[in-house]
Amino acid sequence: MKIVITNSSNIPLYQQIKAQIKDSILIGELSDGDSLPSIRVFANDLKVSVLTIRRVYSELEAEGFIISQAGLGTFVSAGNIELIKDAKRRVVEEKMSDIIKTAKSLKISKKELNDMMEILFEEE
Repeated sequence: MKIVITNSSNIPLYQQIKAQIKDSILIGELSDGDSLPSIRVFANDLKVSVLTIRRVYSELEAEGFIISQAGLGTFVSAGNIELIKDAKRRVVEEKMSDIIKTAKSLKISKKELNDMMEILFEEE
């Protein structure tokens, strides 16, 4: 898993890291049971505070994406499959919402948009 953070972003570091871990889980780069680095190792690798990583892990655990086991480590938890499926749907819905706004601003009809989507979906 590769995490890229930037200090020049308006998005706080912990949110950048958290979003990238969630994305890795959602696209299947990280699977159920995969081990995540310890807080200290991860903080050193990313050159951020251990408090930043602790916050990331805490929020991801609260959302059901990871589980921490004392003395064993932190692991991806796909135990709540519906939560993960719903998160994937939300990602798609957000992107579709942006597409619809753009299409409306360009006066592209719903039928044209559906036709484009069908063609593009079949190409992939």
